Amino acid sequence: MAKKTLVIVESAAKARTIGKFLGQNYKVKASVGHVRDLPKSKMGVDIENGFQPKYITIRGKGALIKELREESEKADRVLLATDPDREGEAIAWHLSQVINLPEDAKCRIEFNEITKEAVKKAVKAPRGIDFNRVNAQQARRILDRLVGYSLSPLLWAKVRKGLSAGRVQSVAVRLICEREKEIQEFKPEEYWTIECILRTENGMTFSAKLHNVDGKKPVIANEAAARSLEARIMQAEFSVGKIEQKERRRNALPPFTTSTLQQEAAKRLGFTPSRTMRVAQELYEGISIGAEGSVGLVTYIRTDSVRVSSEAQAEARNYIIETFKPDYYPSKPNVYKSRKTAQDAHEAIRPTSVYRRPEALKAFLSRDQLRLYRLIWSRFVASQMAAAVYDTVTVDIHGDNLVLRANSSQLKFPGHLAVYEEKEDDNEAVESTGKIPELQIGQKVGVEKVNPEQHFTQPPPRYTEASLVKLLEEKNIGRPSTYAPIIETIIKRGYVERKQKQLYPTELGTIVVDLLIQYFPEIMEVEFTAEMEENLDQIEEGERSWDQTVREFYHPFAARLERAREEMEKVNIPDEPAGKECPQCGRPMLIKMGKFGKFVACSGFPECRYTESINEVVDAKCPQCGGDIVALRTKKGRRFYGCNNYPECDFKSWNKPGEASKSKDNRIEVHPGESVS
Repeated sequence: MAKKTLVIVESAAKARTIGKFLGQNYKVKASVGHVRDLPKSKMGVDIENGFQPKYITIRGKGALIKELREESEKADRVLLATDPDREGEAIAWHLSQVINLPEDAKCRIEFNEITKEAVKKAVKAPRGIDFNRVNAQQARRILDRLVGYSLSPLLWAKVRKGLSAGRVQSVAVRLICEREKEIQEFKPEEYWTIECILRTENGMTFSAKLHNVDGKKPVIANEAAARSLEARIMQAEFSVGKIEQKERRRNALPPFTTSTLQQEAAKRLGFTPSRTMRVAQELYEGISIGAEGSVGLVTYIRTDSVRVSSEAQAEARNYIIETFKPDYYPSKPNVYKSRKTAQDAHEAIRPTSVYRRPEALKAFLSRDQLRLYRLIWSRFVASQMAAAVYDTVTVDIHGDNLVLRANSSQLKFPGHLAVYEEKEDDNEAVESTGKIPELQIGQKVGVEKVNPEQHFTQPPPRYTEASLVKLLEEKNIGRPSTYAPIIETIIKRGYVERKQKQLYPTELGTIVVDLLIQYFPEIMEVEFTAEMEENLDQIEEGERSWDQTVREFYHPFAARLERAREEMEKVNIPDEPAGKECPQCGRPMLIKMGKFGKFVACSGFPECRYTESINEVVDAKCPQCGGDIVALRTKKGRRFYGCNNYPECDFKSWNKPGEASKSKDNRIEVHPGESVS
């Protein structure tokens, strides 16, 4: 009789996909995320007994655990196929505990992509639970619980009820507050640039910029200096002094990591990090694509590596040579280096097969899924292609100890730009002043016009969600799986506001950050947070003890906590007036902060309990009744749009009215020979 195998994954979608790959001797069940966790109602960490966590069954999971236990008893073996990261390893360990698997059981399988080949290969090579990974995740969970469940009650007592603080989220808020302070304190400085229109003897015109004055780079601080140089340029006689022609190669960008995917999806598609990760998870777990059935379309989405498997490189090579000309593939495969702090546990994010072209999947994917898949697919294909080649020309025009410089950069061979057009890095870009006519050294050039232009230095920009994710990664704050939750949390708690895609600290956020810096300087230090991430990495590598790491952190923290309880003064933050009166009792209405964000309430509470929600009015009209459209959120925080005339009008949509009807020209296209802009 054939042996029966039970495979347990986290989600129902993943279970459906994997179930179709395995035969009738396999049963695939979903745990629906975590099955055990620390209790919500108390600390759940025994500080006096080596910081041992007190895990409990998550409410509502009892029946599911009973079912999994019964299925495991019927099976000849159990395989735990949770995600291939620390959190997935911890979920697998908790599952092994609740269904009573032996501690040394070879029950753990993992795969980087949910394809038939990858899954079948994984079930043939089960291993034991990696307790170093489990310990690293457990240490993170305990550290976050110690900080959150200690600082939050302190903030409730000293600032306002309902607040929270976290080991990583508070540092993120600090970064936003510090950027706002830089902007407020910034003093703009005036400077001028000078551009000239030059004419050759045969009447050809071109543009050049003032590059050098008396052997030095020009510093033009005011209009008087600019006008003086203008007059000097007009009186000088110029000739061509130097011509430099080069070929510049522009290499492709690497395939996506979690961070770069979130950044590009924000810039190109307008996705928040949480929206990007939700859609990417759907693509990873599997989608039914017709005759092929349900299959994972992209590799694992939580990664900090740009490494690509040799099999994926070979497939990309074949596709590029078949679809484009052979010279679109480099002489040897492109290899990219990950950051020094990268864990490099998984490949970069890529399509599971480049032959599943986005345009062939339109009928099977939602709009968001198709747009994100197209972005991932095109970035990966481009990453394996040859460099783009530019012809560059630099001409220096000399006269009266002045140097005017003209630059030209013309695309000679598109290479990877045929698939994916990216913005050049500042250090790669060549500032082009336009097309330059054929010139000879010594040739006379006349000045037709001089254009002095006034400028002012600009303050640093406020962070967007994309630029904040980039900074968190650069500073080694958090890990790929934490970027989106960090941003969602600090916005939800009212510490930060999102306005026109920029992040602004609120008064509450600024006050809380100042208090935490004063009483808990180590926790609020970027370097300290980054060092803790390195400690967690060392725990995963088996080079550090998890309980010692927690102990070293907690004792100094506990001493500061006690001091803060005694010395921190209570802060009174008055509620903001809403500018209208209560329709029930006539008293002024106030804007308050609740669990799910801001709302309007009567100042007469608790005698009067009248409240209103605050809806963000967007630039769109209801297609059903012509009313204003407002942005709303589901209980899980997902944004949608509805009519402000509800309940008289019941219109609601995931997309803002007008978005769904955008032309394809506004969407990212990746057909051969076309660029993605």
